[in-house]
Amino acid sequence: MYEGPIQALIDELGRLPGVGPKSAQRIAFHLMNADREEVDRLADALREVADKVRFCDLCFNVSEDTTCRICRDPRRDQSTICVVEESKDVAAIERTREFRGLYHVLGGAISPIDHVGPEDLHVAELLRRLSGPVVTEVILATDPNVEGEATATYLTRLLAPTGITVSRLASGLPVGGDLEFADEVTLGRAFAGRRQVGV
Repeated sequence: MYEGPIQALIDELGRLPGVGPKSAQRIAFHLMNADREEVDRLADALREVADKVRFCDLCFNVSEDTTCRICRDPRRDQSTICVVEESKDVAAIERTREFRGLYHVLGGAISPIDHVGPEDLHVAELLRRLSGPVVTEVILATDPNVEGEATATYLTRLLAPTGITVSRLASGLPVGGDLEFADEVTLGRAFAGRRQVGV
């Protein structure tokens, strides 16, 4: 549609997840009209991420060092590992301030449609981390969708012989939600995960 650098920028922005053609065009024109300093800051931030950010050798969370700040923290509970799909899931759980253990980032979820199997994820590395006597519980915190459930089911079967306690995050109705708008799967999970009150 456009020519030269502006179309190249729109094309590159359009490759980003969640950015459609119209959003890519809006961002490109915003950058074109922005101060040179703002554009330089963005370019510098992108270069710095490409140059400095890597994945933790232990848990595969994003890190600037060979091990991330969570794995290096001696105050974390070494006996519990929370398994998540992506690094953004670690950030979401950390915001709750409820979990003080360690993490393991799989790098995705099992999805036969997308040709992603267990061998494409950091499953072997998880098993290596569990080979010692330190870890006593693995919490599966994969997404509550088809791929996340398939991944959790696979890991549950894989970890059963280890004797390590395997738990799954509870799922069900969100706080502030209405029953009439809940889908069948969410409502079913809410019933299955119900707990006794008033005792």
